[in-house]
Amino acid sequence: MTIVAVHGIGNHLAGRSSERAAAELAAQWQPKLHQGFASAGLDGHQLPEVHVAYYAHHMQVTERQAVAADLSSIDEQEQSVIIAWALALGSPSLEERQGLITAPLRQILSWVSRRRKIPIATIIRIAVQLAGEVHRYLHVPQVRAAARSAVAESIRRARPQVVLAHSLGSVVAYEALHAHPELTVDCLVTLGSPLGLPSGIFDHLVPAPIADRGARPAGVRYWVNLADTGDLVAIPHRLGDRFPVDQHADTSIGRIDFHTFGAYLASPLTAVAISPFVDSSSIPDQIACDFGSARLK
Repeated sequence: MTIVAVHGIGNHLAGRSSERAAAELAAQWQPKLHQGFASAGLDGHQLPEVHVAYYAHHMQVTERQAVAADLSSIDEQEQSVIIAWALALGSPSLEERQGLITAPLRQILSWVSRRRKIPIATIIRIAVQLAGEVHRYLHVPQVRAAARSAVAESIRRARPQVVLAHSLGSVVAYEALHAHPELTVDCLVTLGSPLGLPSGIFDHLVPAPIADRGARPAGVRYWVNLADTGDLVAIPHRLGDRFPVDQHADTSIGRIDFHTFGAYLASPLTAVAISPFVDSSSIPDQIACDFGSARLK
């Protein structure tokens, strides 16, 4: 069995070719996925081989985004992404919302830090990475086209049964699969996905949502969404409210490690979501992943 893993924000590996970067990430994430299978009691299953769809080199991540969480370099368009994200995180009252929209950026993020009880430095780091990469993907046409093409080509070459798409990678994979309906996968698993983020992402998707609902890519047979309830990027974490997700499950991957791809891959729920597709010849017509038992392990 083969899966394609589509990475999220913060995965640019400088000084490597795209092929080398993809191989390095696959080498990091393969053991994590095996750990998830073991935690779910699925050691006897055939373990899938991880191929990484690497597109970070097209995002042209700057040193600001990759290393220094510097709010002073956030431009006006990037700031709008952060504001949309911050407001979605806190569900403030109308009066609070109006005040926050015009507040200085650090004040907005301090508000999130207090609400979520997360250190302000962590909030700023996530905000800077998220704003830069999301804005470039959604609003720089050549970046968007190149990233989608890289993901589509990886899926075309690997012909996976499953696509695991994390963070911003879930947005890229969603659009790539829509743009290439000839690409078919038995299961799309979105992990820590911000696809439904109002204003910041959802309203800019291609194809555009209709009646406040996104559509399933034509080649996707089954869609599972997994999100840690404390994941600051998976906002809102229940994609089923806006997308035709077949199954959603909340997973706990840790207060500190609440968004990394590795932590999601090591979750037993990820293994349970994948396991019905290990042998593609025996995939049943009706699929229902048994997440209940995995939570107990």
